[in-house]
Amino acid sequence: MEDLLIGQTLAFAADPFAEGPEAARHVSRGAVLVRDGKIAVTGDAVTLRAAHPDARVHDYGEALISAGFIDAHMHYPQTGIIASWGKRLIDWLNTYTFPEEMRFSDPAYAAEVAGRYFDLALANGTTTMASYCTIHPESVDAFFTAARERGLRAFAGKTCMDRNAPDGLRDTAQSAYDDSKRLLEKWHGVDRLSYVITPRFSPTSTPAQLEALGTLWSEKPTCLMQTHLSEQHDEIEWVRSLFPDARDYLDTYERFLLLGPGAVFGHAIHLTERERDRLYEVGASLVHCPTSNTFIGSGLFDMAGLMAQGQRIGLATDTGGGSSFSMLRTMAAAYEVAQLRHVALHPAQLWWLATQGSARALRIEDRVGNLMPGMEADIVVIDLASTPAIAQRATRAGDIWEALFPTIMMGDDRAVRAVWVGGKPVAPAERT
Repeated sequence: MEDLLIGQTLAFAADPFAEGPEAARHVSRGAVLVRDGKIAVTGDAVTLRAAHPDARVHDYGEALISAGFIDAHMHYPQTGIIASWGKRLIDWLNTYTFPEEMRFSDPAYAAEVAGRYFDLALANGTTTMASYCTIHPESVDAFFTAARERGLRAFAGKTCMDRNAPDGLRDTAQSAYDDSKRLLEKWHGVDRLSYVITPRFSPTSTPAQLEALGTLWSEKPTCLMQTHLSEQHDEIEWVRSLFPDARDYLDTYERFLLLGPGAVFGHAIHLTERERDRLYEVGASLVHCPTSNTFIGSGLFDMAGLMAQGQRIGLATDTGGGSSFSMLRTMAAAYEVAQLRHVALHPAQLWWLATQGSARALRIEDRVGNLMPGMEADIVVIDLASTPAIAQRATRAGDIWEALFPTIMMGDDRAVRAVWVGGKPVAPAERT
């Protein structure tokens, strides 16, 4: 059976950072035909409805139909501590993160939090996510089990730490390699799941552990590798003290074979020129986490400069250092951070970052992140008049961007009218 989704549609034929807003393809009364879990055809509603009279019709009126959001960097174990008060990065880890992550040795607790996280993410229109788990293999099993039950495309890995962490949250170089390899072989490529090799960051891994994980990545190059890079100045100084022979922060990964096309670096705010050039040269990905960067006072990501250089950049909530599960709120924060750097990001650029940009960062842009034929049917339907404040602003709009921007800046889960995953409607239930 085919499903025909009708409403305004938004897709991208190119990168709006390179081509401008004209890279977007907006149809004011468009339609998306879904068949066998994929987008079969897109076009205008009248034509597709006539061509497919037996399809089940889902008419969303003036709502916007888009590819689902992709959260390229988050920590599902921090779901319960989101919006914890008043700490910088290292204090935040010690005060909130590490005590909470200790609890994930309990499979039942891990499963409970994983289910809660996915319900919150889906309610906000996020259909693909890349998560750090904890050092406990049980936390990885819980995440992937919950994602598989919901039919999601999801990325995750066991977080590896063998120093500068409390008792109960440290593994070893050997156990990090062994556990990661076993989990990788168990989950990578199962349905829509992908394993990611995951050293937390250089300060919590000895050179021996980084070397072991670099070896594993060399053995399993189809996986991604995710970690953190240059989030705060005091973190960078800490790295310098721990790796006195390294040229810079990036070199603490590069020297252990943890730099390459599948590397995904969260934050990347305070980069040196060598780091920027080397990241571009190897085709690594950077992930902007704006609500986190402002919440814990990390700094202002150089979106314009890095995009001008041709870097591969995604967008992320960084739950729970980030202060929202919503990619709408994350887009708004990205806009605000760019404004502080005297750059006004266009709504087309913000939307692209949360969909196709994040898909590129995770190297799945040929599968998700765009409303095009052949793509997996992960779709979000956005009400562009979800609250009175947004509605009164949207009525003044002269084009799609003026109509969409108020939802980017003021929208929340109330704007998410429907979510489709793998061609099937899921929570939240369709709202009328």
